[in-house]
Amino acid sequence: MTDVSAVPTPDRNDENFWTAAAALVEPPWSEPAQSDTFTMDERVHDAVRALAERISTRALAYRAADKPLDPVLMAAPDVQLALLRALYEAKLSVERLAESAATVAGRSGANYAQLGAAWGGIKRQSARLKWPHAVVRKTTSESIPLHYAGGTAVVHHDAETDAWWYTATAADHRETESEPVHRTYAEAIAGATEYLLAHSLPGGQTPA
Repeated sequence: MTDVSAVPTPDRNDENFWTAAAALVEPPWSEPAQSDTFTMDERVHDAVRALAERISTRALAYRAADKPLDPVLMAAPDVQLALLRALYEAKLSVERLAESAATVAGRSGANYAQLGAAWGGIKRQSARLKWPHAVVRKTTSESIPLHYAGGTAVVHHDAETDAWWYTATAADHRETESEPVHRTYAEAIAGATEYLLAHSLPGGQTPA
């Protein structure tokens, strides 16, 4: 088990909170146990089965007839095809979530070697090809876009105050612009990410 005693745990109102949040903890994770992967399989299956039952033609026919779908009918070939279609949607969802996680991690200080290690141990070059915009070089004149939780934010640097600020349009179409008060890029991107998450659409819906 990873020794976590040295990991700082400041409260949100602590003056060192953002400094601690921007510091990459090593190792970033512990390898999942077999029980963890089994639990993940069960939760994914529950989510995918719920979608399959919503899109299945046979299940729709039972609902139209105001009858419950007998669980044994999940083994019907057409329902299994609906399940397969739902699994494909789950795959796309995982890819979207992975891109968001890689972007936030990369733009907060993680490098492509670390992103590749987190994504099953792929090589640095493969991680760069998979998420070409996750890690960027930050200069004092650069405005850096971020897509997260269905919204978009742009992090800027104010040369006069040597501080960072951001503008954001969330998934619910709400917009905000922060003051140039963030001491570091990581603090600004954390603020932008928090705003986008606070105004995301329920259930990961796609903005209209």
